[in-house]
Amino acid sequence: MNIRVLTWIAWATLASFSCGCSGRTIKTSTTLSPRAKPVVLDATRDELLDKYNEIARNVNTVNATVELKPTAGSKYSGLIEEYHEVKAFLLAQRPAEIRMIGQAPVVGTTIFDMASDAEVFRVSIPSKNKFLVGSVTVERISEKPIENLRPQHLVDALLWPEVRKEESVLFEEFNDEAARYYVLTVLRGGYRTEILRKIWFDRSDLQVSRLQTFGPKGILLSDVHFSDWQPLNGQEPPASPTAGGIRAFPRQIRIERPHDDYRLDLQIVKLSLNEALPLDRFKLEQPPGTEVVRVGETSEEKPR
Repeated sequence: MNIRVLTWIAWATLASFSCGCSGRTIKTSTTLSPRAKPVVLDATRDELLDKYNEIARNVNTVNATVELKPTAGSKYSGLIEEYHEVKAFLLAQRPAEIRMIGQAPVVGTTIFDMASDAEVFRVSIPSKNKFLVGSVTVERISEKPIENLRPQHLVDALLWPEVRKEESVLFEEFNDEAARYYVLTVLRGGYRTEILRKIWFDRSDLQVSRLQTFGPKGILLSDVHFSDWQPLNGQEPPASPTAGGIRAFPRQIRIERPHDDYRLDLQIVKLSLNEALPLDRFKLEQPPGTEVVRVGETSEEKPR
């Protein structure tokens, strides 16, 4: 038989199944209404870089009230501990100043007070009468993952680093059943090229939906998810004139630190951008009578 005859036989066989041999069918069709079809927007590499850098350049300070929920451990460590949601007051300022005070629900007592700059972090834990001090460069694995939480881990989630012109950036599409994305991969140069950062854009609105930060040898240091982008129009005090070209900011942020074995969920309740913040609001002094723990100098800490 020639090719034409074989092709006809194949199509005839498919047609017989589709028409329902023995009352069965191998194909079903579903027609979606125009409203049910997901929106998929297009953008170029340069357009996405401009959109990301617009926020990276113009968000200089953050003053927010948040609802905070930590989760320590994972199925890989064999134990998952979910902590109660707490209310927290958060301040952040470029280049690396951050302060966060967490309070217990209803009673409003301080659970923790933490601050960090480019060099040193400080954490006050009143319930344990301890005051932790250490270098931001100290890498530590505690037997209790929640003790790995550091204020500087919030910096990259709130104050994004700018992608410079001299940095190499790869551009790709990523699709799954849930959504479609654009991904910008920023590379670290030097003797060996490595991934520095991945920036994910949801193609339904072209907003940043995920920011992954990598260390040497491809270690995933931080995986931050952003959602519920809302306009800044209702901001108090009004800051739209000082917020550059920023029109929206995420209200839901999830910070995952796989090697520190904890996750932090933040829901922003109140937000002000680029408000003038005095430096003394970032200073955290040791409360009288507390025990000082110098992180990186005690025997209970395990090296990475």
